[in-house]
Amino acid sequence: MKKMMYREAIASAIAEEMRRDEKVFVMGEDVALTGGVYKATRGLLAEFGPDRVRNTPLSEAAIAGVATGAAMAGARPVAEIMHIDFIGVCFDIVLNQMSKMCYKTNGKVRVPMVLRTQGGRGHSNSCTQSQSLESLVTAIPGLKVVMPSTAYDAKGLLKSSIRDNNPVVFIEHKGLYQTKGELPEEEYLIPLGKADVKRAGTDVTLISYSKSVHTSLEAAQMLEAKGVQAEVIDLRTLVPLDFETIRESVAKTGRVIVVHEAAERSGYGAEIAAEIQEQLFDELDAPIRRVCGANIPVPNATLPEVESAPTAAKIVDAVMRII
Repeated sequence: MKKMMYREAIASAIAEEMRRDEKVFVMGEDVALTGGVYKATRGLLAEFGPDRVRNTPLSEAAIAGVATGAAMAGARPVAEIMHIDFIGVCFDIVLNQMSKMCYKTNGKVRVPMVLRTQGGRGHSNSCTQSQSLESLVTAIPGLKVVMPSTAYDAKGLLKSSIRDNNPVVFIEHKGLYQTKGELPEEEYLIPLGKADVKRAGTDVTLISYSKSVHTSLEAAQMLEAKGVQAEVIDLRTLVPLDFETIRESVAKTGRVIVVHEAAERSGYGAEIAAEIQEQLFDELDAPIRRVCGANIPVPNATLPEVESAPTAAKIVDAVMRII
């Protein structure tokens, strides 16, 4: 095992896949010489050269369009949209081309590509570069959506995403890039659509993903001091969703809190709550609650930015209300 930063795990996953398959290439704004704005592609240019690590113009529409066309032609692009906030610029391609091409051609044309992007708050980057917009892409049939919370998961899931024959939107949290974790030195993959129980418990299930998993784990420690054993589920992949892991946990605990950084209104937590309500109603001992971002633009000032997001204290309060 060796320690590695989240951003280093991303670069390591891409490098391994580029060595394994010459069809894999990287493209995006400043991904080459500078290694990307968050240094998650650092070192790739030196090893693979400018033909396979390509800087692009400042055009998200061009990035998504060229990547989609390259994937249709047989390549496996790993394209970066610098912030998920900018996905609106290329949304027609994501919504109507990238995600639909396999269906429109009855499976004759595949789009094996990864659209890497970054979301989340925590750096006072303003309301237009701090959003969590995963529900925009989870609502689009034809896309897979991945949101890892640890360096270990980021590497294993990204390698699986690059090998997948379908378009994958891979969302990294900018607040996790410098977090560290232990990774095996030998190759490993994590299958898409498999959640991970980060902490076992018997009294309440905390369901989360990305950076909010860490907030949930912090809340679980606080709850333990109150005699409450919280189970923390890290979804890791939003589409496809591992509902069986949720089912097993809810059958055990009977209580559910869904936690995510995106705004509460129409957030992905509403989909999780609806599915639990429809399929597991008889297992519930209390109403499902959500602890999510506030329904406001992300504040730029540090304290309001933090307070508008889920906190461990908010999770603890929600749990105690249903306990």
